[in-house]
Amino acid sequence: MITVHHLNDSRSQRVLWLLEELGLPYEIKHYQRDRKTMLAPPELRQVHPLGKSPVITDGDATVAESGAIIDYLIERYGNGRFVPSAGTPDHLRYRYWLHFAEGSAMPPLLLKLVFERIKRTKMPFFIKPIAGGIADKVLGTLVDPNLARQLDFMEGELSRSEWFAGSEFTAADIQMSFPLEAAKQRAGLDATRPKLMAFVARIHARPAYKRALERGGPYAFAE
Repeated sequence: MITVHHLNDSRSQRVLWLLEELGLPYEIKHYQRDRKTMLAPPELRQVHPLGKSPVITDGDATVAESGAIIDYLIERYGNGRFVPSAGTPDHLRYRYWLHFAEGSAMPPLLLKLVFERIKRTKMPFFIKPIAGGIADKVLGTLVDPNLARQLDFMEGELSRSEWFAGSEFTAADIQMSFPLEAAKQRAGLDATRPKLMAFVARIHARPAYKRALERGGPYAFAE
């Protein structure tokens, strides 16, 4: 039995979704973020030394990292589903987007979260203007322009095809869901980029996505 070590409001929601798309049986072990730090609880370190989610266990195998988990599940249980044929241009695009999601899309989104949080953090009144000024400078000169450029790039790519790897839905679309959901919540993704907004609407309408929400519990990024 596959066990998903599922942290609330995290990337592990994608793993539940993929398992539902594949129609595989699985169980969930739920973990809740610390309300103050928003970090994963220490119990997750008993599963993997880094104490982060997603992590799955499958028999003797413990697999961490979203992309690695997707590769593992597709290769072991996919039977050719949700991945383009090897050696095709679509397969190359599939590999690209599978890695782009965490390698390129998520770092500026994380920086956005961190620097916006700095601006809201309680601190001595004489420090707050300095910290806020530094945060605004980093956001305005580095983070926000990078996010806008990436969103424009992704919008253009979805003008080529309905899904990221081509005309068919693949696991790369599952991997790309989290950065786009996060961008919609905190990085300015809106109706000015209709292809990306339509993509988010399409994935949220998939029956397997809805089943994953029912199994996983509340997930703020689906709002």
